[in-house]
Formats: sequence, C-alpha cells, structure tokens
Amino acid sequence: MASLQEKLALSLKELQILQNEDGFAVVQSTELTRTHLQRLVSNGFLQEVIKGWYISARPDRFVGDTTTWNASCWFFIRKYANKRFGTKWCLSPEQSLSFHGGDDLIPSQILIRTDRKTSNVVELLQNTSLMYYHAKIANPLQFDHRYGINIYSLDEALVECSPHYFQNCSINARICLSMIGDISDILKRLLSSGSSTKAARLAGAFRAVGNVSGADEIIGTMKRYGYDVRETNPFLGDDYGLPSFSAICHSPYRMRLQLLWNKMRPSVIKVFPKESGLPKNSNECINKIEKQYKTDAYNSLSIEGFQVSDELIKKVQSGSWNPNANDIDAGLINALAAKGYWLAYQSVVSSIKRTLSGEDAAGVFETDLSIWYQALFAPHVSAGLLSPSDTIGYRSSQVYINGSHHTPLSQGAVREAMPVLFELLKGEPSAAVRGVLGHFMFVYIHPYMDGNGRIARFLLNMQLVSGGYSWVTVPVERRQDYLNALERASVDSEISEFAEFIQSLNV
Repeated sequence: MASLQEKLALSLKELQILQNEDGFAVVQSTELTRTHLQRLVSNGFLQEVIKGWYISARPDRFVGDTTTWNASCWFFIRKYANKRFGTKWCLSPEQSLSFHGGDDLIPSQILIRTDRKTSNVVELLQNTSLMYYHAKIANPLQFDHRYGINIYSLDEALVECSPHYFQNCSINARICLSMIGDISDILKRLLSSGSSTKAARLAGAFRAVGNVSGADEIIGTMKRYGYDVRETNPFLGDDYGLPSFSAICHSPYRMRLQLLWNKMRPSVIKVFPKESGLPKNSNECINKIEKQYKTDAYNSLSIEGFQVSDELIKKVQSGSWNPNANDIDAGLINALAAKGYWLAYQSVVSSIKRTLSGEDAAGVFETDLSIWYQALFAPHVSAGLLSPSDTIGYRSSQVYINGSHHTPLSQGAVREAMPVLFELLKGEPSAAVRGVLGHFMFVYIHPYMDGNGRIARFLLNMQLVSGGYSWVTVPVERRQDYLNALERASVDSEISEFAEFIQSLNV
C-alpha cells in the first residue's frame, strides 16, 4: 500500500501538469479527481479563490500572506475569463492602459467587458473583486505579453478611456501618450466615432506631453472634416516636469521612473532642511559611521527577519567567526547574513570615503553597487549555498514582496530600469532627494533576488552623508511604519510619508 507521502507525490505530479511556464497553476475543480483535489487542498498546495477554482500555493504560507495571490491573480483572471466567455472579453480601456504603461498592479476591482448580456461582481482573495459586464469589447483584441490577458490596443484604449483616467492615473496616461509615434490610428478611430469631445481631449493630452505636432494634426484633421474641436487639457496642468516629446518612448519603465522622480522630488525637498555639504572633518564622519555599525547591523538585519544577537555581531566584527560548509546548524543563515552585512558595510564605508574626497556620490554608487552586493553574499558563496555566478548581474526571474500590493518589475524590465535610476541619481543635485528617492526606487525595481532592502538603506545613507546629513538607522521597532510608508509610495505614488519618516530619524 502506498504511503501518505507517496500518495501526496502522485497528487503533486498531477498539479505539475497544470502549471504554466512560470510555475503557477490555476485549477478548476473538474481538472483533478476529487481525491487529488482534496489531498492538495488539505496539505496546503492549493488555495481556493472562489467555489470550484483554486491556485497553487506554498504549504508554509502564513495568515496574511499576499505573494500567492499577487503572483497568480492575472493568470487566474485569464483562465477564468477564457472559460466563462471564450475569447469575447477584455479588460476595460483604463486597465488596458495601465498594462500598456507597465503597471500591472492588481486593482481593488478588476473590470472585464464581455459581449455577452450578463454582469456580476465576484469576490476574490485579498479584498479584490472581479466585475464583468456587457459592453463593447476591443476591436481588435490584443494580448498582454506577460500574462496573456485580453486588452485594448494602445490607440483604442486612449480613445475609449474615461476622461477621469487622465487625472486619476496621470502617470500611466502620460506614459501611454508618449508611446504613440504615429497619430494616424488614433485619428482613424476619432473620425469613425465622430467624437469632437474625445478629439479635443486627446489633442490637449498630446500637447501636454510635448507632442505638439500630434495635437495639431488631430485638431487640423477633425476640422477639415467638419468637426468643431475645442481643445482641452485633461491633466489640469499637472505636468511633473515631463521632458519634451522628441521620439516615441519604447520603454514605459524609463518614462515611469522619470515621472515618479519629477513628481516626488519637491515633497522630499520640502521635508528636509537645507544640506550643509560634505563634512569638514571626513575622519570624524567615518569614525562616527563605523561606531554605528553594531546598532545599524542589528536593526537592518532584524527588519529583514533575521535573528541576530549582540554576541554574533561581536564575533563577526572581531573576525572570530568565519562560515564554511561544516558550520551548518540552525543559526547558519542568520550567521551568514551577519557576516555578509559586516563585509558590505566595510565596502560602503570605502565608497563613502571616496565621496568625502570629492568624487560624485551617485557615480560612486553606480560603480560600487556590484561590489556591495557581492560582499553581502560572499559568505553564502564560501559556504557553498551560492555560486560566484549567482552574485553577478541582476535577477533572472520574477520576485514578489510579501505583504505588498506592489509587484516589482519583471526581470527584463529591471535591465531597462537600472540605467535610468543611475541617470536620475547623477542628474539630481539634492543629496536628500538622491537618498530618499534612490532608496524608494531601488526597492521599487527590486533588481536582486535578495538583499534589496539592505542595499537600499546603504544607498540612502551614502547619499545623505554626501550632503552633510547624519547616517540613518531604521529601528526594528518602527519596521511597520517604514514598510507602510514604502507601500504608500509604491502603490499610490506618494512619497511624503516616507520622506518624513526618514527625516524623523536624521538626528
């Protein structure tokens, strides 16, 4: 007779068949036998979304875990909608624009249009819901390349979206407008619909993002065909210092980071006092930073969930502890993290010394980032838990942040975004802005599989010190305040709370 473990293994093989190429499975109850389904659910490998529908899960997930749903939501929507409506469905024009703009944040309510005369609201996981309703769908349908979701084409979504989208989702709207090179497809749709109001709105929108020729072409063409078009600016003048339109923007991520930076920097400048510049006594500054190591290491590692004692920190600092493959015990991971933090801290101090001697702080960060990261995980390489190649370059797979509604950029987008971050840092005169926004954008991008929070705090402090501000240690007791402020910035594009939090620690 097969053991319980053998039976579970058989069920897992059935689940594996249903997984997509990303390793996620969306399962309708009819796709598994009742025995396999019950076994997988009871052992935590499947989580019910709605009656008869499940997603693959980790059995070690805890109450409040968000990663399972964040990772599977759009795959679930695709399969559920395809099963219910065939191919005759798509996201709303507004949510289609968010996908075109590189924003796949899961909204509180996902809106699906279908040509069937039916409507309903379906409650999903994590306080989200799906609303499907009868309405004209996209023509032709397009497919999001990441999840296979049915969406509107970029030009049709811009024509059909609500005027409120330009105000409520200003950054996404600007990104999408800047991705339009040829205005002809939009013009064809405007003429077919005969809508002077939509033409007036889009002309004003294109002019607001610097595409003057596109705006003039819309107005001129519509008037030549007898339409009275009176241009309006749907953004209400909120431009965030958007660069003038010069060529089609192929990367929505580049434009998103630029817009976020321009929108957020005034809030940071408002919060921080005027910087004093490089410290007059660089040795005194370095000594102060080095003395802060113990407190900083304990809090920074504790924020990441490591259990680190004062005794372990002292051993690492004195050099009396050195991991190797024979040291494997219950505390190995904590010890490796502590040793890596010590090595990375020394690398950061070396980078700061270069900054204090007059080198550009943003440029030093760009050249030294890989050194910091390799130092942070050097003990893991020594212990044989990572190979040297694992510490080279950026991540090659998707990551998710537990407890957050923000999904970091895809691995491909990371390679587009990091050069933009370096450019923004090097073009920013304010050390406070470089520190606060550099930290935020680093974790927003999440370029590595692990260590992003620790490196982001190193980046924050390196830039602050270059402007004469004090080194900031985020206390573990305020971990939730810290994470909440970052979440607000990531999801709502509001940085004030995070800037105020950091400034409150800068004493």
